[in-house]
Amino acid sequence: MAEFPPLFLLRHGQTEWNAIRRIQGQMESQLTEMGKEHAARQGDILARIDLPEEIKAWCSPQVRTRQTAEIALGVVGLAPVFDDRLKEVSLGSWEGRMWEDVLTDKASGLRGASIFQACLMSDGESEADMRARIGDFVAGLSGPTLVVSHGIALTFLRGIVLGSSFNEMDAMVREQGVVLELRDRREVTHR
Repeated sequence: MAEFPPLFLLRHGQTEWNAIRRIQGQMESQLTEMGKEHAARQGDILARIDLPEEIKAWCSPQVRTRQTAEIALGVVGLAPVFDDRLKEVSLGSWEGRMWEDVLTDKASGLRGASIFQACLMSDGESEADMRARIGDFVAGLSGPTLVVSHGIALTFLRGIVLGSSFNEMDAMVREQGVVLELRDRREVTHR
């Protein structure tokens, strides 16, 4: 298994579409007030963590991650580099629809599927697509890294770094307002 540098991961704060369970994928949605609170909490956590001096920050270019990075990383004086490989999974024609409608649509065959499983059954990106895109990003990391990204994209990043199976990734918590630290093939949640 490959060795990876220490990683600090932030999922974007709650968005308007998260709040009403509308499928975002690569579509845009602004942070809610709660989402801004999530980002501020992440900033407070980062200020308490002993971040390596040489850490570099990377961020998905999507609006919700940019807003989160501005709030959270501003606290510790980091400016991120934006990278398309950190965008959320593309969910194709499902984007903009309500999760309830997609998950209960008899024709979809998704009844009982988790959100993680469902995301990879859309007509957007597949598991192989995500492993390749996120794997390409992590393969280029050479030192301590902070990443601001999305629930499914970060699940793949965590899975690749930790050597997790699909079922282990499916079981991962995709919480907002926390900072995940991956070091020595272990994950710690900072609250």
